[in-house]
Amino acid sequence: MSSLTVLETGPLATIQDCGRAGQAALGVPMSGACDRCSYALANRLVGNPSGAAAVEVTYGGLALHADNDVVLAITGAPCTGVPLNAPTLLKSGEVLRLGPPTSGLRTYLAVRGGIEVAPVLGSRSTDLLSGLGPLPLAAGQTLQVGAPAHPMPGVDQAPVAHPAAGQVEVRVTPGPRKDWFTDAAWTSLTSQVYEVSTNSNRVGVRLDGTPLERARSGELASEGMTHGAIQIPPSGTPVIFLADHPVTGGYPVIAYVAADDLDACAQLRPGQPVRLVS
Repeated sequence: MSSLTVLETGPLATIQDCGRAGQAALGVPMSGACDRCSYALANRLVGNPSGAAAVEVTYGGLALHADNDVVLAITGAPCTGVPLNAPTLLKSGEVLRLGPPTSGLRTYLAVRGGIEVAPVLGSRSTDLLSGLGPLPLAAGQTLQVGAPAHPMPGVDQAPVAHPAAGQVEVRVTPGPRKDWFTDAAWTSLTSQVYEVSTNSNRVGVRLDGTPLERARSGELASEGMTHGAIQIPPSGTPVIFLADHPVTGGYPVIAYVAADDLDACAQLRPGQPVRLVS
């Protein structure tokens, strides 16, 4: 069996797959890759099954030593120093180093055969909120690589645009608790330019801006939460839930992100300007 040795991890590197779907009623979050399109592309480029485990890298910094010849693909945020959106042979003894991305935040590394770790509740994903799945990668760790399941697709390079580096527009639709806010609050939500907070992570993207005015006071009973829900905590500024979001929450959900824009939210980096448009 082939393997890779982790030399450096950067700010955060985790194992991710499609997540633990369909178990929210049991209190089990879905988790999985934040940018699902980039994750899926990386697996396709090396001929892996759609649910194969890959590495999600936050803001570069990952360094891997090839213990054997491996074929890999890197997608998502374009890190310096590595090929992007193309299958690449990393020969035994070579070291792959991902520099900081020029745009976006999360990069995906798929190895032909997939990363072999024990599944937990049907998934190999690391869930930072619940603690399910493997721990984040650590220097000195060995990553076992599975056997190839499908032929290589015969694609030299996928023509995929890089994540946006400047202001990003995210489409939203009204949520179930929009009536907990004034009409002026909705106008403010969909017209002001927010800035991504440094206090963002795989649970959610926190946005800094002018707080929204509530029309109703009091507490809201906890209710189910979904990927892309925009919750308004007491600070009055939005939180866009990502892959590791909780299954329930007690703050009102004013809006939802359009499904096609969820992957763009996963690539937002601290300090980046964002507009929510309806």
